[in-house]
Amino acid sequence: MTAYTRYLPFSLAVLACLTPWVSSPIALVLGFLLTSLGWVPSAIPLTKITKKLLAYSIVGLGFGIPLQEALAVTGDGIGLIIATIAGTLVFGTLLAKLMGLDKKTGHLIASGTAICGGSAIAAVSPAINADDKQIGLALGTVFVLNSLALFVFPIVGHALGLDQHTFGTWAAIAIHDTSSVVGAASAYGEQALTTATTLKLARALWIVPVAFVSALMFRSHAKKITIPYFIVFYCLAIGISDAFVQAQPIYEVIFAISKQVLVVCLFLIGCSISVTQLRTAGPKPLLFGVALWVIISCTSLAWLLLAA
Repeated sequence: MTAYTRYLPFSLAVLACLTPWVSSPIALVLGFLLTSLGWVPSAIPLTKITKKLLAYSIVGLGFGIPLQEALAVTGDGIGLIIATIAGTLVFGTLLAKLMGLDKKTGHLIASGTAICGGSAIAAVSPAINADDKQIGLALGTVFVLNSLALFVFPIVGHALGLDQHTFGTWAAIAIHDTSSVVGAASAYGEQALTTATTLKLARALWIVPVAFVSALMFRSHAKKITIPYFIVFYCLAIGISDAFVQAQPIYEVIFAISKQVLVVCLFLIGCSISVTQLRTAGPKPLLFGVALWVIISCTSLAWLLLAA
């Protein structure tokens, strides 16, 4: 394939990722397939473009967070939220060290497990200067577990006879991405869907402090601490959408565009992952992600059942 014709499949794939028919997991796999076939032009600065697009998309997603509703739900379950987020991050740090897993990869998987999957990974990755390989391994792990959650959680919920509110809360706490939370909760019932969606959006607000703490944890001792600028604009976007509600249709468009840009980012990250990298990483990232997922699922469910 010539240098010119190699741009064709790459360009078509990018355009496809801008449509609603390509989901985040599909985009990641599509990028991986293209780079495996040698169809990704080497002249494209993937890392530079990806980092900028990730920051822009995260800021845009801020326009989709209903501040008052999120704060209200957060207040109701603040104990469980803080305990699960802090517990997952602390245990994730210790487990990654014990398993000999790359520190940044482990932190990204733990952040995605603690808060909101791919969105948290996308937000934290530039704060800790993660490279495409580390981001790709973290996203791949989270996406696999998300797919399993769509089927496993409703089955477990019905087997245990969980009510709608309990299941919705559990799904929002223990399932990574918002899309999978919505999918599992909608299959369980309307009340479960409402509870899960609102609580999951509330948890997304915790991206801000976690990203700041992450930047402090992974700072270089030879450099000054740099504040991830996109987090400031993310907060500003939430505040603007809450203060000027009359522009809601515009916010919805920005939010929708940002979600698609995030899909393109995942495609570009997939283009940076090679078979050699995956073989080098081995099964550790997936085993690490499964361990964290099982722990947060079991402990949060036990908490909810005891509190009922």
